[in-house]
This record gives sequence, C-alpha cells and structure tokens, in this order.
Amino acid sequence: MGINKIAVLGAGQMGNGITQVAACAGYQVTMIDIQQEYVDRGIAAIEKSLAKLVSKERMTQEDADAARSRISLSIDRSVCADCDLVVEAVPEILDLKVSIFQELDALCKPETILASNTSSISISTIAEATNRPDKVIGMHFMNPVPIMKLVEIINGDKTSDATNTAVVEASQVMGKTALSCNDFPGFVSNRILCPMLNEAILTLQEGVAQPEAIDGIMKLGMNHPIGPLALCDLIGLDTVLHIMNVLHDGFGTEKYAPAPLLIEMVNDGKLGRKTGQGFFSY
Repeated sequence: MGINKIAVLGAGQMGNGITQVAACAGYQVTMIDIQQEYVDRGIAAIEKSLAKLVSKERMTQEDADAARSRISLSIDRSVCADCDLVVEAVPEILDLKVSIFQELDALCKPETILASNTSSISISTIAEATNRPDKVIGMHFMNPVPIMKLVEIINGDKTSDATNTAVVEASQVMGKTALSCNDFPGFVSNRILCPMLNEAILTLQEGVAQPEAIDGIMKLGMNHPIGPLALCDLIGLDTVLHIMNVLHDGFGTEKYAPAPLLIEMVNDGKLGRKTGQGFFSY
C-alpha cells in the first residue's frame, strides 16, 4: 500500500492545511473543491502560509517553491482515479460524506485508501457506503494543520491493519504523530474535550464565574494554553454543539446533553470568532 499520490477533497481551512503538509512532505497532491473560487482561495492560503514560514526562516524559499510545485488544483473529482490516498475534508454532514465516499469508491482504483478528516462522524457508517470498508479510515487532523502535531487515526469496524499501517506511515512522513483509536462517538479527542467545554459553558450559565475568570482559572491553574470558552469561540459554537449532539445521541445519557446556553447562543447566531461574537467579542 505505497502512498505516493494524494488527493484532498475540500479547499477550506482543513483541506488546504492538509494539502500543504502533504506537499511539504514530498507527496504529489491535488486539492479539489466544487467551485474554482474555493480552490483559488485555498491555494492563496497555502501560498501565504508558505511565505510566512520562509519569512520566519522555518523553510527555505527553494523548499517552499518545491512544495508549491507539487500541488495541482481541480474542480473535478475524477482526478482521484489514480491516487493512492484520498482525504475528504468537507463539512460535517453525514449524507454529504456518504455520497462522496460512494462516488470515490466507484472512481478510484481498488487499492486506493479513502480517509475522512471527520471529527465526530462514524467511520464505520461512512465505510458501509463503499465496497472497500477495509480501506476506509479516519484521519482527524488538528487545526491549524501545519502547526499541530497530532493526527488522530480512527479505525472503522472493518479497517484493515494494512490500511492503518499505511496511513500511520504517511502521517509520519508529513511530520505528524499518528495515534490510533477505534470508532466510538467523539473518538478520543472530542469525547474528552467537548464535555469539558460543555461543563465550562454550564459553569457560566449557572453564574459560578464570568468568562474571564473561568478561562483564567483553567489557563493558570491547569496550564492550558487557551481557556475553554475562548476555545469554543475558536472551534465555533455550532461545531461544539454538533459534537455534543453526536455524543448525546451515540451514548444516550444526559452526561453528554449540550448546555442550554450553548443551544441558545447557536440559535442566536453567536458562533464565536467566525461571527465576531461568542463568549468574547472579536
């Protein structure tokens, strides 16, 4: 299962980040999205990121140019046909992911590994949409992709050991630490993180402390680099709510019920940094 050529579906923040680290690692990468403007925006973000790395002397201009030369762009998924690994990085909508994996299964050569960058959707469920469930796996990159070292590798019920080994090795070539887990709601990262974020929201809702104090106590007392409420704003409150709903539905216990304040803020359009207002103003 040698991986040489990679396609990334999605040119947004996660997709362009994955494209960048793969190209910097020496892979030939095609970044694909549904509209040319999205692809153009994605490659502009990559070029800006590479230029920043050069300016900080973390990369030579020669290496940055070489990485850029390994990236091709497309709005046609048929270019995935001869890729060894396809990484899907589209919005967290189950029906969308299922339809994409059905299409990729028909397009790609039999040995192609199909990976999802999902942070919460079941890999086993996605794999059921294909005729190659042994070659479907989760590659949950952390945001921002060029900086964060972890890739959470999620094995579905039928993911083969060979698929896991190939994807772990590719992640390591990209300079990441790949740690594997099995397919349960929230995997490891969000099963532990999001209930903590939800508890911070409940702490605010119940009047225990103000946002600055809640975040300050967690940063100074627990040595967290960012407070939980600020982290909610960074992730997006709608995303936090989505993951809490996945956990609540998956485990069926009130332990994972989203805080009423979280639901209220999402309904009010206060989603954090992307809307300029969350628990803090931006």
